[in-house]
Amino acid sequence: MATAMAAAMLGLSACTSAAASDEPVVVPIATSDGPRVAFYGDSYTYGTGASAEEKRWSTILSEQRGWSEFNPSVSGLGFVRNRTIFGEGDLPSFIIADNPDVVIVTMGLNDNFTFHSQSDELRANITGDFDRLTTELPDVRLIVVEPFWYKDERPASVDVIISWVHDAAAAVGADYIPDASYWLAGHPEWMASDGLHPNDAGHAAIASQMDQALRTLGL
Repeated sequence: MATAMAAAMLGLSACTSAAASDEPVVVPIATSDGPRVAFYGDSYTYGTGASAEEKRWSTILSEQRGWSEFNPSVSGLGFVRNRTIFGEGDLPSFIIADNPDVVIVTMGLNDNFTFHSQSDELRANITGDFDRLTTELPDVRLIVVEPFWYKDERPASVDVIISWVHDAAAAVGADYIPDASYWLAGHPEWMASDGLHPNDAGHAAIASQMDQALRTLGL
């Protein structure tokens, strides 16, 4: 299987319990002659909670659709959370260098955990990431997904971040997939034993919901 190098700024999971790491990680990617699709996300898109890489939702979706998957997603990453590099060497720069046909953004969940201390930077960085992706990849189809959420209780920051992501996507003309923060709601059986990440059934459910949403967008 082919590999690609991605910078792991800090390797936290979707909470504060995992250890941090500044080491680069080697990210396996699916091979296919189909469209090249890059995924810009956190632990939910990296595949935390799935029993194997082929069970994560991005890989299920890519295999079903014949896509060549590039998934350098980093556990614990947000638009600002656990991010020390902005520009060359950050995750968007790896995606830009890969020159994909489609970019699917699933970021924002982890920014809830530092919302009160980083909200000023957060909105600007959401806009900055989307501006860079569309400027540096002028032919890319950018698809922005409403940030995931992992439990029924929703702090006020969840909907604020969702609104900022939606507005930034609209500003650059990106496609937008709504309601993803509710996809796992009411289904504890879809969650891994840590109570934070989707298990195999949860990843399969996300893949199904994402496929339906992409069909609505004509993809």
